[in-house]
Amino acid sequence: MDTSLPLWLIGIPLAASPVVYLTGRLLLARPVICRWLTLAGLAAAWIVFAQVASSFSVEGDAERLIGMVALRVDGLSLLLAGVALTLGTLVTLYSYHYMAGETGEEKYYALLITLIGTMIGLGCAADIFNLWVWFEAMTISTYLLVAFYRQQPASLEAGVKYLVQSATGSVFVLLAIALVLAQTGTLDLDAIRAASPSLPLLAAGALFVIGFGVKIALVPLHTWLPDAHGQAPSGISAMLSGVVIEAGLVALLRALGALAGVTLSWGWLLIGFGLVNMLVGNLLALRQQQVKRLLAFSSLSHVGYMLLGLGIAVYSGQPDGAQGGFFHLLNHGLMKGLAFLAAGALLYALHSDHAPLYLADLSGAARRYPLVALAFSAALLGLGGLPPLAGFMSKWQIFVAGVDTQDVAITLAVAFAALNSVLSLAYYVPLVNALYRQKTSAPVERGRAIPVTMKLPLVLLMIAMVVLGLLPTLVNWLTEPAAAAMIRLFGGV
Repeated sequence: MDTSLPLWLIGIPLAASPVVYLTGRLLLARPVICRWLTLAGLAAAWIVFAQVASSFSVEGDAERLIGMVALRVDGLSLLLAGVALTLGTLVTLYSYHYMAGETGEEKYYALLITLIGTMIGLGCAADIFNLWVWFEAMTISTYLLVAFYRQQPASLEAGVKYLVQSATGSVFVLLAIALVLAQTGTLDLDAIRAASPSLPLLAAGALFVIGFGVKIALVPLHTWLPDAHGQAPSGISAMLSGVVIEAGLVALLRALGALAGVTLSWGWLLIGFGLVNMLVGNLLALRQQQVKRLLAFSSLSHVGYMLLGLGIAVYSGQPDGAQGGFFHLLNHGLMKGLAFLAAGALLYALHSDHAPLYLADLSGAARRYPLVALAFSAALLGLGGLPPLAGFMSKWQIFVAGVDTQDVAITLAVAFAALNSVLSLAYYVPLVNALYRQKTSAPVERGRAIPVTMKLPLVLLMIAMVVLGLLPTLVNWLTEPAAAAMIRLFGGV
């Protein structure tokens, strides 16, 4: 692989960001240029991604040292980059009309493409300090996007809550890095892995779980999530739920993988957090009437399925659980991205003042917006794990991997996860039912038309959900290398 390719993959979105912003500031009357510049930057990044993926399939991992910064392309970084670019491109297209006329539109697009670049950089980080640097850069860009509607008190409150909790998590990560450096004398992830086990390194692992766990929304570190998802622009809600929390998960796996020899309990730790997240996420979502908050709480549950699959892999040393977990990571990006974008399209149609979208507002929406209602329903049923949609297939892979371990405790955990999947239908189905009621709500009756640029991403994501549900092997070129990379991180072959 050309070792400059990882640099280009990260650098193109980051270089495009100031160009988009300055163009928007200098040409205030032409924000449409910002939109097209953003898409052009992402198109260039896609070209490089295709080259990286092609080289990776032939040559395997690649590393590039730039000064003191090491960048590595492996299965994990490739998967995260693919999900970030896919959802980021569709959100950019979707935002064409959704964000039209908003104050600071150029800032929105500049921050969006920055967010994509920082997530790719995080996935490629090969040392623990630069992993933290990319993590912080991602946090700053997401904070500004969460608080984008700064004229609204609720938006500012959500932004401040997100910033304070993220900053607190970052302090824990820095403390962990300090402990690791003091014990090992290095920040290189591979060199740390070779260090002898010690109590300070175990403490560092606990600090990493807390610090990165805030971004992943591990219970009880999740309290920022419903406010941030609920108040951010809908495209950013899709990014937060579909990619950002998954980027935090990748960061945690990198850090814990470097400390794999410290304890044999990392697998059970991931499984335990996964089961708690499933149950708490479902219970909190059950009582929600505000649509975006409901979807936010459901993300807790889906993080739980990812953690279950990854924990099974770490415990058993077999890649099947990891492949199922990463397949669910990819599927969750598609499904939750579709759900938030569909909810945002209805919010755009029914409310012009950024008011919250409630379950009662959706009554009869399918009568006026049949395509959006169909896409929203597909996303919800896919998240609920109904066949033949993608969500069913990735959950099934995780469950099969767990049963194949022939471990009683793992099998019980799988049964608990299956019951939680059924429980989630108790809040997904009422949403679908509201869309197809005979009586339409007042907001639906006076709602405006939804533009084609907002419908197209919904159609593409809906098709992807069905295709991956029927043909899950289509993404094996992403999930298999990611699973293999994670097994290597935790000491497997």
